[in-house]
Amino acid sequence: MNEIILAADAATKFTGFGTIGYGLAAIGPGIGIGIVAGKTVEAMARQPEMAGQLRTTMFLGIAFTEALALIGLVAGFLF
Repeated sequence: MNEIILAADAATKFTGFGTIGYGLAAIGPGIGIGIVAGKTVEAMARQPEMAGQLRTTMFLGIAFTEALALIGLVAGFLF
């Protein structure tokens, strides 16, 4: 009877899902940063006089998007 319990316990232990979860969680912020940077370059090309303000807004958008990646990293370690 103990062998069955030990076999069932060994079959249900999975490790490394935190790493897979963080890898999946990093896809979203990566795509988001690419979109933010691309649209900012496009906007700077259309209106060069707004480049300073657009650059500041871009850095804020990148910072908030990177915060999502860090939350995904922490969640990967917690779960």
